[in-house]
Amino acid sequence: MNVSLKDLPTYSGFARRFARRFIAERVAESHVPIAAAPHRPQPATWGNGDVTIAWLGHATVLINFYGTWLLTDPALRSRVGLRVAGATFGPRRLVHPALALRELPPLDAVLISHAHMDHSDLGTLRRLPRRTRAVVLRGNGDLVGRFACIDELAWGESVDINGARVEAIEVSHWGARMLTDQHRGYGGFLIEKNNRAIVFGGDTAYTRAFAKLRHRARIDLAILPIGAYDPYIHVHANPEQAWAMAREMGADHILPIHHSTFRLSREPAHEPITRLLAAVGERESWRVAATEIGQTWVMPKQMASS
Repeated sequence: MNVSLKDLPTYSGFARRFARRFIAERVAESHVPIAAAPHRPQPATWGNGDVTIAWLGHATVLINFYGTWLLTDPALRSRVGLRVAGATFGPRRLVHPALALRELPPLDAVLISHAHMDHSDLGTLRRLPRRTRAVVLRGNGDLVGRFACIDELAWGESVDINGARVEAIEVSHWGARMLTDQHRGYGGFLIEKNNRAIVFGGDTAYTRAFAKLRHRARIDLAILPIGAYDPYIHVHANPEQAWAMAREMGADHILPIHHSTFRLSREPAHEPITRLLAAVGERESWRVAATEIGQTWVMPKQMASS
């Protein structure tokens, strides 16, 4: 990391406010072993006649969308954060990823919602094949410069990936990677193929932006974040808000992400999924695509009405 002299006061002030707690948290977690993922996907068995999805942990989701293979917000190492002198300084996983990098199938593209280190882990990106296509929001191309094909999208712009239309969409978050980095874009993705549609929300606070999608496509699945809201509710939706956004966009199902993987906030690790299931209720629990890391979900052939 290179810090200019004009930015030094910003970083020094941040260190004075947060360094002690940050170090204490890293020391505490080093004494707890990383748990194994409770489920292990088998992508070699997934057929191209279905839409099959597995949550690998945090915001990393493996998708086979009728033969279009996508990976969202890749972060598959044991720790995410700044790389300094050969070591990574940042949160460590509570649970191992459901698949290791070497176990991933060939990908048509990686989709990166924004530059935060838990969503665009450079260590993970460096180990993906260079031929993989990278789709990012405007201003993030430098993070994926090693890939052969790069698409930088603003909200409303789209690209075709092996027959799937991928459009960048509005969310409520922010895109800076460093404290003094203000130029980067952020967003989610609307993915459509064969008259089916998936929304990947990346990272977002509650916003009515998703409700606009209801009039554009029938959303089969909303992949939305539900954790890191205490005390960061202004940038991270809580479980009840995520469920509300899924309903407002007319989604048939919700896949909750951004929980139970890293300790990024004050709420207990398993509180987000417990609250989401309570908000959804037992009667509509079938709408929740997965609750544990590694679970695989196949999109039903016939959708229930919202």
